[in-house]
Amino acid sequence: MKTEEFDYQLPEELIAQRPLVQRDASRLLVLHRETGLIEHRRFTDLGQYLDRGDVLTANNSRVFPARLFGRKPTGGRVELLLLERLNERRWKALAGGRKLIEGTEVQMERADGSPSDQIAKVVTVLDGPLREIQFDEMADDTLDLLGHTPLPPYIHESLADAERYQTIYSRPTGSAAAPTAGLHFTGDLLFALRDRGVIFETCTLHVGLDTFKPVEVEDILNHTIHSEWAQLTPDVAKRINEAKLAGGKLVAVGTTAVRTLETGALRSAGVTGSLQTISMRDAAGETSNMCPWKPVSAFEGATDLFITPGYKFRAVDAMLTNFHLPKSSLLMLVAAFAGREQILEAYNTAIQKKYRFYSFGDAMLIL
Repeated sequence: MKTEEFDYQLPEELIAQRPLVQRDASRLLVLHRETGLIEHRRFTDLGQYLDRGDVLTANNSRVFPARLFGRKPTGGRVELLLLERLNERRWKALAGGRKLIEGTEVQMERADGSPSDQIAKVVTVLDGPLREIQFDEMADDTLDLLGHTPLPPYIHESLADAERYQTIYSRPTGSAAAPTAGLHFTGDLLFALRDRGVIFETCTLHVGLDTFKPVEVEDILNHTIHSEWAQLTPDVAKRINEAKLAGGKLVAVGTTAVRTLETGALRSAGVTGSLQTISMRDAAGETSNMCPWKPVSAFEGATDLFITPGYKFRAVDAMLTNFHLPKSSLLMLVAAFAGREQILEAYNTAIQKKYRFYSFGDAMLIL
């Protein structure tokens, strides 16, 4: 399947530049997969589509201040986006700046723009703009002093309150970008869902490079997805499986929750090691010895599951998500869940109805 088949044209004015004053005031496009019916609702209507015993599972990863700025000895400006901590002082990062070769030293700036005493050195040049960066020291508060909230490049306005790029239930810190489908939830809405008998659970996936990396190859199955650290605890896995066996739906909040839950189901099915080839195997129509639903297993570690059209979903019954960039792996995942043509038609409808797109935009519920 070609990457160009996941392209669409979005008017720039539909890219949301700021969050709504009230988180749950966003619009909600509801897509019914079996019939193709599209409904236009408000996010506060979500509970009308969930039944007692359904399990809403969200990614609770918290964004850290991963965007840093500094200058080389020549005065050249450098921007770093920290992606993965390799040890106490070393990080994998996306680096912006000229001639960032091995040995280049960068004097980092504080968050207010003033120079700091912190020096970061390029120790390894990786693919493209990827670098391994080592700091001369890394105290507990270093990133708080130096870092900025890593808003996506299509957001051009500053964010007055950094907490608006965090979900209200975020806990463990580790993401370079927010799991944005969860930004719509308020405490009042979660309490209202609880009162309806909806179960709320969390998993963790620390969002990394592939949120920023477009699919650039011609054939999507030649794209290599980078692994991200994820965790599904034994207690959460147990409650999800019990709810499923009692007849509840498993509703994933966002693509990162989908990948975590599906990884848990594949681990339960005995799949070990890399999951990169699973979509290819499913898409090729090979006979699978897996049942339509597999219980999820607890796990902790890297997942490189790349979900593309043809993938057989083992765990997730419904998905709550935002609208994604053209030709992105996230758009391919939702197309795998609802069908490429149906998703692109829903996106076209959302554009016609002037929905707000991307991180601070509106939401879609796929049933």
